[in-house]
Amino acid sequence: MIGSSSYTRTSTTQAEAAEDYNNRNSKSEEEDEEVELKEYRMSEVKHNNGASGKPIWDGGNIYDITEFIANHPGGSEKIILAAGGPLEPWWNVYRQHYATDLPMVLLQKYIIGKLSEEDQDQLEQEMEALLEKDPYALEPLQERSELLKVHSHEPMNAEVPHNQLTQSYLTPNNLFYIRHHHPVPLLSDVELHQWRLKVDLTALDPSLPIREFSYEELKQMPKSTVVATLQCSGNRRGGYNESKRTSGTSWYQGAISTAEWGGVRLRDVLLACGMKEEQAMKLNLEHVRFQSIDGLKASVDLEKAMSLRGDALLAYEMNGEPLPRDHGFPLRTIVPGYVGVRNVKWLDSIQLAPSEAEGAWQRGLNYKTLPPSVGLTEAKNVDLQKIPAMQQASLFSGITHANVVANDDSSSSSLVEVSGWAWAGGGRNVVRVDVSVDGGEHWTTAEITEGGNQKVHRAWAWVFWKATLPKPDNTAESMVEVCSKAVDCAYNVQPQKADWNVRGLGNNGWFRKKVDVDSSSSQQKQ
Repeated sequence: MIGSSSYTRTSTTQAEAAEDYNNRNSKSEEEDEEVELKEYRMSEVKHNNGASGKPIWDGGNIYDITEFIANHPGGSEKIILAAGGPLEPWWNVYRQHYATDLPMVLLQKYIIGKLSEEDQDQLEQEMEALLEKDPYALEPLQERSELLKVHSHEPMNAEVPHNQLTQSYLTPNNLFYIRHHHPVPLLSDVELHQWRLKVDLTALDPSLPIREFSYEELKQMPKSTVVATLQCSGNRRGGYNESKRTSGTSWYQGAISTAEWGGVRLRDVLLACGMKEEQAMKLNLEHVRFQSIDGLKASVDLEKAMSLRGDALLAYEMNGEPLPRDHGFPLRTIVPGYVGVRNVKWLDSIQLAPSEAEGAWQRGLNYKTLPPSVGLTEAKNVDLQKIPAMQQASLFSGITHANVVANDDSSSSSLVEVSGWAWAGGGRNVVRVDVSVDGGEHWTTAEITEGGNQKVHRAWAWVFWKATLPKPDNTAESMVEVCSKAVDCAYNVQPQKADWNVRGLGNNGWFRKKVDVDSSSSQQKQ
């Protein structure tokens, strides 16, 4: 791959990059000494595109990144697209690579040469013309609330601020958390008219045609609605980072939101295309694959897709309105109780298959929870095929407000009012939330105020809760630690501390918040 030295970067895993970043300040000046580099022509680099089994090169400086390809967080198929050519057009789309200097720091150990000055001048001219076309120029900025806490603009990744998270049981569309990997697709009226959802069940019966459904045809099918909470798998990753760095967006607790989704049951569409579930089971066709307009691939189990009680939807409405572009217009999957990435936005096609979806979002490191014993540099040695992709979500809670108030009984100490949310994946009802104001020494059961009357084992949405506890009398500290932990109907309980993992996924340890109990305004540490 070729690119100017000021922009071109790759890394081993993001996790390994993090360790290099943590360690780089300890390197000696002798280790950083420059060496004279061999000069290569662009034609030489273009031949090293992986097709012939030769090393993969990239850079204005030339880097041999062969050993990294298989563990590219975005998938080997993505990085190979740039092999033998400039990286800038790709990184102009995948701008998360520019979020830190980690990739550039790590690249230094892969350098093998530099691009000739003549070719570099030509390349820079070509890049200037190409980069004038900004893939993010048509983002739906007007649809996004100014209250969102933005982690990255391009692609947009933003969470709901903690003080807004439980203001409404259904999250307003413009305040719903945003997790993007690419620019937001934009369909013109003509393109929407031409758009078709393609459904392929030929693995079941080769004689079955690949069906296509227009937007209007889907809207004419029987409509269903479901209130469901979606949560990014990395929500609360920032908590992991306090002890040891992970890779990915450092979410606080706001990468979670709830909406009423409207659309057609996934089951109904599959049946209309000739699905025979018993036959599919006999043929070991256990997976339903989804692919989006922007190329994301994910899959869920056939049992979930076909279950009447699973409530999986192909949604075209969100809170009674057409899907916003940020949230999947014209069509997305809603797979209640599953991690966010399985709820594929901008849906393009569905396929019945004997194996899960290909690609980084299903089979790669991105959405797999590695053991805590696997450190930052060992991740590339793990056989990812032996580790299941995240599907059903676990059990979580969060504290959104904690305030000190005066007790009506003047003889008693002040009270701490606490409120927040809890959610369990897999449709498991949250049956209890316990709250502590002394770091977990003593617990009080909270009152569930909303969401507690959901159907048994179809509790797809969160609950809101509140509790009032006396201020601890036996502490000289002004700051106390308020904690919450939820219990679901299978009597799963949030652990005191979730196991750290290199991707920072699934942090469901007790939620903790520091509160100043000596202040009437309760200065909370976020």
